[in-house]
Amino acid sequence: MDAFRVLSKKMFPMLRFLMISFAALTLSLTSIVAQAKPHAHAGKPPASRPSVSSSVVPSSLVLPLSVSLPIPGAVPAPTIAASSYLLLDMASNQVLLSADADVAREPASLTKLMTAYLAFSALRDKTIQFDQKVSISEHARSAIGSRMFADPRVQVSVDDLLHGMIIQSGNDASVALAELIAGDETAFAAMMNTQAQKMGMTKTHFVNSTGLPDTQHYSTAADLAKLAAALIRDFPEYYPLYSQKEYRYNNITQKNRNLLLTMDPYVDGVKTGYTDNAGWCLIASAKRGERRMLSVVLGATSDTARASENQKLLNWGYQAFDVVQLYPAGQPVSKLPVWKGSAPEVAAGFLEDRYLSVPKGQGDKLQVKLVAQEPLTAPIGKGQNVGTIQVQFGGARVAEFPLVAQEEVAIGSWWRRSWDAVRLWFK
Repeated sequence: MDAFRVLSKKMFPMLRFLMISFAALTLSLTSIVAQAKPHAHAGKPPASRPSVSSSVVPSSLVLPLSVSLPIPGAVPAPTIAASSYLLLDMASNQVLLSADADVAREPASLTKLMTAYLAFSALRDKTIQFDQKVSISEHARSAIGSRMFADPRVQVSVDDLLHGMIIQSGNDASVALAELIAGDETAFAAMMNTQAQKMGMTKTHFVNSTGLPDTQHYSTAADLAKLAAALIRDFPEYYPLYSQKEYRYNNITQKNRNLLLTMDPYVDGVKTGYTDNAGWCLIASAKRGERRMLSVVLGATSDTARASENQKLLNWGYQAFDVVQLYPAGQPVSKLPVWKGSAPEVAAGFLEDRYLSVPKGQGDKLQVKLVAQEPLTAPIGKGQNVGTIQVQFGGARVAEFPLVAQEEVAIGSWWRRSWDAVRLWFK
């Protein structure tokens, strides 16, 4: 009997250890079963509300989102008399309406948006200066088409050249800027094409700085919308040049050809273009409150038609759609479990504000679903993709946004890594 008592006393700690281990294993298996399904939840987006704030996204950043388009507006879409067109809500970066937007066409003087973009970049990089004096070459002076009438006998400031190109659509000014920045127009065209590729303008090719006709000089409504949106977002300090209604140089006053600047008080840009093959073209942008729309019309039948067709698109966009803020930047959407990490979970959210354009008054039809990547294993870097937010409208999926880690999670201790390895083995 004494020997049995001694044996029982020796075995009791071991039995207690086994019972605790069994209970821990049971809890772990329960957790594993619960996590075996994709981590997801559905519901209405937090703080969903009509928003008039515009998101600011550098053109060098490819927006990591996918939107199934279009979502029908609250009122019927207008009929647009043009070869191709597109309407973009810049808050959501969402195309609301388009037709033949990926068909290549002559961009005419809309080309000068890229010339301006590179000139603005050079100003920001301080490789050229506003007050810098520029000699007008014979190649620039002899450029056909619209001109600012720069005198080759007199040096012209970069400031005047920008006004002459943007407001007067001067081909001489465009060539002079191209030669200043790149040495010659051919080298400048190569810079234009490099920048176009960075912007995702995959169906665009430039051979000159002006938009004068050439079979290898082409773009699309969709690509030109990317260019105009990038210019507005990346250079807000220079964009007001596009709202000036006239400019006087060399004792010659020329009016801005964008008729919407005088027809619509909300329109503050952007650029016109015309050739025989391109037809009458206009990219226009309007800002009502803090909400900005961008419209592109290519191949209209007249100067007044390109203005009226853009006006139709802009009015319809504001009348038919609200823009809803899904999630603000920097605020966690969810905490996701992490394996083998120094922390058991990671905060997930967005690095930029996330918006969606929806038919006016129907924001309550939005639902969101979070789908986490499984398993999330340390180390995890800040900004790393850790899942997606799927957005549904009226039961149909309309958008997906990548969810990113908002903090770093380092590799955990040996014990944590070993324990999670066992759990993952059962998983």
